[in-house]
Amino acid sequence: MADDSLQDLRDELNEIDAGLVRLMGRRQEVVEEIGRVKQKTGRTTRDHAREKVVLDKVRNLATELKIDADAVARIFEELIRASLAVQERDRLVRRSGGGDRPVLVIGGAGLMGRWFADFLDSQGFEVTIADPAGSVEEFESVDDWTTLDVDSFYMVLVATPMQVANEVLEELASRATDTIILDISSLKEPVRPGLQKLVEAGVPVASLHPMFGPDVILLSGRHVVVVDLGNRRALEAARGLFEETMATIVEMEFEQHDRAMALVLGLSHAINIVFGDTLANSRQRAERLSEVSSTTFARQLSVAGQVAHENPHLYFEIQALNPYSDELLDALAESVDRLREQIASGAASEFVKMMEERRRFLLRRPEVDG
Repeated sequence: MADDSLQDLRDELNEIDAGLVRLMGRRQEVVEEIGRVKQKTGRTTRDHAREKVVLDKVRNLATELKIDADAVARIFEELIRASLAVQERDRLVRRSGGGDRPVLVIGGAGLMGRWFADFLDSQGFEVTIADPAGSVEEFESVDDWTTLDVDSFYMVLVATPMQVANEVLEELASRATDTIILDISSLKEPVRPGLQKLVEAGVPVASLHPMFGPDVILLSGRHVVVVDLGNRRALEAARGLFEETMATIVEMEFEQHDRAMALVLGLSHAINIVFGDTLANSRQRAERLSEVSSTTFARQLSVAGQVAHENPHLYFEIQALNPYSDELLDALAESVDRLREQIASGAASEFVKMMEERRRFLLRRPEVDG
């Protein structure tokens, strides 16, 4: 009898779950219609004030129903993100600036290359992929880009590993094409010779750096760095790829880029790599650590875990090919030595002073959405 009662409850729960999914589907349909209305009236995709209203309402309702308000808010945050992703994609399709113009993605079988192929395709460009790694389903593909007529393309986007990218850029420069050339290298010093040759040859070229990985769907809160190399046509084309998205476009001078990336990428990667390496060398079992995990440790472990799953060859390049890496790693080592000395000598006042100074510095930084 008890088993029958349990099964009845499970059946009812299944019906509730199915109903929730159907309601989510209906919600998505309404969201798509809202997106179309926004486009007709010229309104932006994201409305932070409206998002706050929605989250406040569901929090209040959850509190009234004695449900975990934070859990409900997290669910609705994910629903909002999914809604924004649909509206952003729909906006790109409807305002497609591609106009069936042909673009070539060299290295398009790689993770970021494939992301850009899909991104460009969504904007109405006619995408061809060139990559010795093999063809990519849904796109015309070739193994060797040098067999193609570069002049027949509106744009060429170079999405290969950095050291290969420089060779490709130099070869493109030798062809003196009028096709727009863009690269997406994480560092610019390794591709400086190729970019300089393109500029000297009068080729329209600009440099991009998407500050996100290939798993990103929604560009809200993401940044895209655009490096101006002096060609207005290429610069406008680079910016134009993201103007209908919710990404923040940041223009940066060539000489600024790698110094900034030494901190933004190099330092953050190094800290998390060292954190993971220290844990691994401690011989503590991971499951035992998770049992006594603090909030700070759990957050750091999560980030370090994400870094550990990234492409180790790319992460090595980001450290090894940045001319500012030695300077940065020296500064990191000095900070560790200073902390060690303060602890060893019992210099509590120095430790507190350091913490307070760093707190003031960090509180001055601008808030980052996402």
